[in-house]
Amino acid sequence: MEMFLALLVSALVVATVLIGLFVFGLRRRLIQRSGGTFDCSLRWNVPDGDLPPRAAGVPPTGKGWVYGVARYSGDRVAWFRVFSYAPRPRRVLERSGIEVLARRMPEGEEELALLSDSVVLGCLHHGRPLELAMSEDALTGFLAWLEAAPPGQRVNVA
Repeated sequence: MEMFLALLVSALVVATVLIGLFVFGLRRRLIQRSGGTFDCSLRWNVPDGDLPPRAAGVPPTGKGWVYGVARYSGDRVAWFRVFSYAPRPRRVLERSGIEVLARRMPEGEEELALLSDSVVLGCLHHGRPLELAMSEDALTGFLAWLEAAPPGQRVNVA
């Protein structure tokens, strides 16, 4: 009887893990279904010492980076955490509110926290500092999207 109960509990744990992984994958598939997506890490609460301009020779910390997927949606970029079951984006960035301050390569601990081919973009979103990390190809597309703002909309790209 104890052996049967142990096998039943083990089977339920395995089934729960498999269902969780399936739902996780299904969510990502649904986010990417409409196209216009790219891998993008985001750091919303940028430590003061990591903001441009930083003191020379002081590498930024790797803290605060969250891996995600961003999706273009008209004049907005919806950002979804990869490791989440939430169906809605965690952040929405309006094109008119984004000001690009600097572009740099990951340094120090950031190299471990980000994907290997990432470029870090220091930005302000409605005056609040944030950083985005994405591949060079995604960065080219993102900057082109920013510059393609409708007439009369100001866009600040460094």
